[in-house]
Amino acid sequence: MTSDAPTNASEAAVFFDVDGTLIRSTIVHYYVYFRRRRMSSIRWKIWYAAFLLKCVYFLVLDKIDRSRFNVVFYRSYRSLSPDRVKALARECYDAVIRPRQYQEVEACIAEHRKASRRIVLVTGSIDFIIKPLAEDLRADDVIASSLVEVDGRFTGELDGPPIGQEEKGRRVLEFARTNAIDLSRSYAYGDAIADLPMLEAVGLPHAVNPDKALGAVAKARGWPVHHWSLPVVRA
Repeated sequence: MTSDAPTNASEAAVFFDVDGTLIRSTIVHYYVYFRRRRMSSIRWKIWYAAFLLKCVYFLVLDKIDRSRFNVVFYRSYRSLSPDRVKALARECYDAVIRPRQYQEVEACIAEHRKASRRIVLVTGSIDFIIKPLAEDLRADDVIASSLVEVDGRFTGELDGPPIGQEEKGRRVLEFARTNAIDLSRSYAYGDAIADLPMLEAVGLPHAVNPDKALGAVAKARGWPVHHWSLPVVRA
């Protein structure tokens, strides 16, 4: 896939998957946080009990098709107020994302930045949710989807194909063509087999805490495998 890189490219980039790679979280964690902030204690317990039952379906769908799971799950945002949800993005970052960030992330990014590589986050999460993380990590670019808004409400639909699997690889190739990135000298980090198209798009793929399928691919192809850890929480 790296043959699709522009022939006059001179800059290298580092493409990071986010959920599962930089942080130990999923798109479900963020949605649950937003809903919790809107409910009384009693209403929350009732809602959460029902939501846990739906999670069985979501887990099965995620195993079958990650991209399809994203499309279906984001419909949960239907009718929510964009202004209200977006106002909670920084709180969500502080409460959910930051505590789940792997300890090795900042040093890894700092090393790549020192080598003058462009830092790009590539994620199936929604843009406004990832924005505080991108700001704190000083990412140069973010490739993420947006939720469609109509009449002051989320419709529950994405503004394009979900960024996962083949689409993730396609977005990386498109970014490289648009920004004169030399993919043969570029890096990518992912944790799941759904990240494989993105990893295959670059010359220097890395696996982080890989699932079984990606771990097998990384081993067979001799890719570096990293085992990153969460911060130690002291009582």
